[in-house]
Amino acid sequence: MRIKLEGKNLEDIRFLLPEYGLEECSDDFEAVICHGGDGALLGAERACPGVLKFPIRDAATAPTCPKHGIRERLRAFAAGELPCVHLPKLAGEWEQVRITGINDVFLHNSIDCGALRFRVRIDGELYAREILGDGVGLATVHGSTAYYRSITRSVFRTGVGLAFSNATAEISHIVLPESATVEITVLRGPGLLIADNSPVTTIPAGAVVKFHLTEEKAAVCGLADFMCPECRRLRHGRGSC
Repeated sequence: MRIKLEGKNLEDIRFLLPEYGLEECSDDFEAVICHGGDGALLGAERACPGVLKFPIRDAATAPTCPKHGIRERLRAFAAGELPCVHLPKLAGEWEQVRITGINDVFLHNSIDCGALRFRVRIDGELYAREILGDGVGLATVHGSTAYYRSITRSVFRTGVGLAFSNATAEISHIVLPESATVEITVLRGPGLLIADNSPVTTIPAGAVVKFHLTEEKAAVCGLADFMCPECRRLRHGRGSC
C-alpha cells in the first residue's frame, strides 16, 4: 500500500514500513499514517482531507500498552484487521472563509485581556441577544471529550454541542440536533475563528459567522486502539495494563 507519513519523529516509524508492505510516497497515496498525538491526526485531516487516516501514538512522548506498540499497529493495519470509522466534520464560515474540524469550531476573543461580545441565533431564532466571554463554539460527539468537556464538564453522545467559554451571563451550554445552524454575530471584536488546531482567521466586528455540520467525513482506521483507555492510563501515570 502507498502511504504518506505525517506528524513528528517520523524516523522512528519510517524504517519499519517495508516490513509490512507499506511504501512511503508524497503523491498518489492511499492512506496517511499520522505519527504523534491527537493533534497529528487533526493536522493530517486538515492537510489531506478525505483520505484514509491511520493514527499511531508516538511512543517517545506517549507510552502505549503492549497491545498497541508501533509494530503491532502496523501489522494489523497492513493485514486489514482494523475497523474504520467516518467521523463527522463541522464548518465555520464567514464570507469567503471556510474552515472545518473533526473536534470543534470556535470563535474566540483575540486578546486575553478583552472579552468577545456576541449574539447567538440557532436556526434563525434568537438564543442570546448579547454575551460577553472568551468565546463560543460547536463540537461534534468525537470532540465532546476534548475542549467542549473542559468548558462544560460534560460530554454527549448524539447531536452537536454548543459551548460558551467564560461567559459573564448565566447562559446554558446546549446539545442541538445535527441539522442545526448556529449564527454568531460579533458585536465587539475582533475575534479569532479556529477549527481544531488550525491556524486562526481574524473576524471583524459586525461579521456573522455560521457553524454547522457538513456532509464531509474524516475516515479513520483503528481509532478505538488509538484512544485505548489502558494506553491513556499509562500516559497519565495511573498504572499499567
